[in-house]
Amino acid sequence: MEHDLFTAAAEDRAEKDPAARPLAVRMRPRSLDEVLGQRHLLKPGSPLRRLVGEGGGGPAGPSSVILWGPPGTGKTTLAHVVSQATDRRFVELSAITAGVKEVRAVIDGARRSSGGFGKETVLFLDEIHRFSKAQQDSLLPAVENRWVTLIAATTENPYFSVISPLMSRSLLLTLEPLTEDDLRGLLRRAVADERGLGGAVALPEETEAHLLRIAGGDARRALTALEAGAGAALAEGLAEITLPTLEAAVDRAAVAYDRDGDQHYDVASALIKSIRGSDVDAALHYLARMVEAGEDPRFIARRLMISASEDIGMADPTALTTAVAAAQAVALIGFPEAAITLSQATIALALAPKSNAAVVAIGAAQADVRAGLAGPVPPHLRDSHYKGAKKLGHGAEYQYPHDLPGGIAAQQYAPDAVDGKRYYQPTRHGAEARYAEVLERVRERLADRPPRRD
Repeated sequence: MEHDLFTAAAEDRAEKDPAARPLAVRMRPRSLDEVLGQRHLLKPGSPLRRLVGEGGGGPAGPSSVILWGPPGTGKTTLAHVVSQATDRRFVELSAITAGVKEVRAVIDGARRSSGGFGKETVLFLDEIHRFSKAQQDSLLPAVENRWVTLIAATTENPYFSVISPLMSRSLLLTLEPLTEDDLRGLLRRAVADERGLGGAVALPEETEAHLLRIAGGDARRALTALEAGAGAALAEGLAEITLPTLEAAVDRAAVAYDRDGDQHYDVASALIKSIRGSDVDAALHYLARMVEAGEDPRFIARRLMISASEDIGMADPTALTTAVAAAQAVALIGFPEAAITLSQATIALALAPKSNAAVVAIGAAQADVRAGLAGPVPPHLRDSHYKGAKKLGHGAEYQYPHDLPGGIAAQQYAPDAVDGKRYYQPTRHGAEARYAEVLERVRERLADRPPRRD
């Protein structure tokens, strides 16, 4: 259902007992200057600045905006800042509970208000990706005719989840994950600010570090955990939020893991070595430690992609496809859901047949190149498409494999210095056994060639 965020009743409740509101709500920025992170969106003259009426009488702000970013990065916060900074009626809907009926009611109200020289309406629609195509279509007339200023928020790629007509009529603003420095500043502000904890308890460094880990880049999660820890500390009569108190309050143990130190590399190494050793349970343990410690999911995904080629290779060529797909999914969805995707990829890689033949092959080839075993490209393989190439003998006697039975031309391909070298030595594990049989026949056919005439 629609609700006006600034009704007299809401204001009255807030004035009577402001501390009753969640800490994340109390610490919500009152202006764009208080917003943490997203500096690329908050520059002077930016669309957001113009949307709240800044810019010294310059061009009007955009008529419709889509905010795309991971959870807890400030999409709802920015919408609330707009509502506070502009003299417009502000209406909020969630695509989880609202439908076409509620959207049309807002639009009809906006048309009546604007027609009677009343306040303009800003419609904040959260989770727009949950709207069907038909539901999103219902927004088009209002956006196109500027009956409302639409601010839509989504955690999913809008190019896939928002219809093209709405995308073309909207300005897409991408929110970046909050950094540790952003969240650290937010936590310290919440501890000291009168709107927050007002200095009632202190936040030791080790407790702050744990809060940053469990937040996973999500400001709302960080403040919720801080509020739980502060409440527990005050109930115990403590002057500070100790680490055990916070752990008990949020029911999550502190994971010994320094993302900038040895633990970062030790746990990442253990994850990959467990996958290499096909111990899926150990691999999942190390993955969980990295996830719980707030490790960058993209770092984990990159390690899995490397493992897919380094430890599995041609024994299961689909392993790399799985790892790449996981990395792409992780980049789109972020934590907490990305943990499921990383789990799936880790399980697939740990249980896949193993081969390091690709690593050995490129290593041996690179060693020969570094040792000076290169030499000129055979004349028949050289580029023959430019004027004068034929006079130099380039491309002469080259055999086009597609014109021959079996698609294999028995001719020399490698330079003389490494002709006959066999870098790739396939294992008999998994799918690589089939490639080994094919390779044996191909090498026999390539070796059965007449001497080259230079």
